[in-house]
Amino acid sequence: MAGPLLPYGRQTIEDDDIAAVAEALRGDFLTTGPLVDAFEAAFAEKVGARHAVACANGTAALHLAMLALDVQPGEVCIVPSITFLATANCARYVGAEVVFADVDPATGLMTPDTLAQALTRMGDRRLRAVLPVHLRGDTAELPALAALAQNAGAVLVEDAPHALGSTMSFGNTSERVGDGRHSAMATFSFHPVKTIATGEGGMVTTNDDRLAQRLKTLRSHGMVRPEGADPWIYEMPEPGFNYRLPDILCALGLSQLAKLDRFAARRRALAARYAEALKPLTPIVRPATRPDWSDPVLHLMVVLIDFQAAGRTRRQVVDDLKARGVGTQVHYIPVHTQPYYRDRYGPMDLPGAQEWYRTCLSLPLYPGMADEDVDRVIVALSEVLGL
Repeated sequence: MAGPLLPYGRQTIEDDDIAAVAEALRGDFLTTGPLVDAFEAAFAEKVGARHAVACANGTAALHLAMLALDVQPGEVCIVPSITFLATANCARYVGAEVVFADVDPATGLMTPDTLAQALTRMGDRRLRAVLPVHLRGDTAELPALAALAQNAGAVLVEDAPHALGSTMSFGNTSERVGDGRHSAMATFSFHPVKTIATGEGGMVTTNDDRLAQRLKTLRSHGMVRPEGADPWIYEMPEPGFNYRLPDILCALGLSQLAKLDRFAARRRALAARYAEALKPLTPIVRPATRPDWSDPVLHLMVVLIDFQAAGRTRRQVVDDLKARGVGTQVHYIPVHTQPYYRDRYGPMDLPGAQEWYRTCLSLPLYPGMADEDVDRVIVALSEVLGL
């Protein structure tokens, strides 16, 4: 019989998290207060960046990054087609055009080759930013992507909501996602299924003092307070947005961030158990490929399934797994096929993205799972696929 439903992801909220929020509620600040600064400082230290700027959510983080770079209408941002809608939409929010890069069908990641191919579709437009996505928690090949972007006169903005805690090694150097060695900025999300949760929330990290100040100004209506002016005086040199993250949510963020190492270790242990348990299901089922340089804290446990060889449709597999108490999700529908982008740019042939979408399925993965839950998922998947 099916047990309680295992969702593909969920938050881990513990008593000390609740106590931290309750303490904030009893304090003097519910919105912008001292816990914002504390959360930003702790986050910057954790990822190894000079600055961290908190904001309302991961989409706001991406939008602020485009605003801070002063991306202009008609300029171009390159994004991978396998991502959430917000990675592309942030460019459109500022009037920029999107060129979609294909991905490696085994990893779902933008590669130097797929970026180089996307660059051939730029025309005579100016490229302002390349936005690689650290899909599932695995990291993109940042040095090579940064070199291509720099040669084209652009910068990298890492879309990193899946990859908090992930590390990578290029040569003999170990790096942390968000440390800004190769990018102008990196953006994060604290949605409940992410590695740490604030309900809704986001962060932008950068090592650039000017960008950090612009991010802080733009998240609060574009207001600045002139030095030496009367305390009630503010000016708005340019319009910004109300993208602030309240003290209440920063209290939860601080509590969750203190547990990041424990959450990361548990996710890694569960992913390793999945990798071993999935071996008997090959070649019909295989985990998404991990690049050699990547040591991920997986946000998503994506498997690639040859549904045709199994004689099942993905919908049949999803429904039958749900009936056995196993929740799943698909990450993602290629963004270039969405009606808005298809109407704007016409149909495109990105075979890597199409192949990834044809085979991908996200299985349950979150720190609250027991080892036995992984075994239960594998048994259910074997039954459903007849393996």
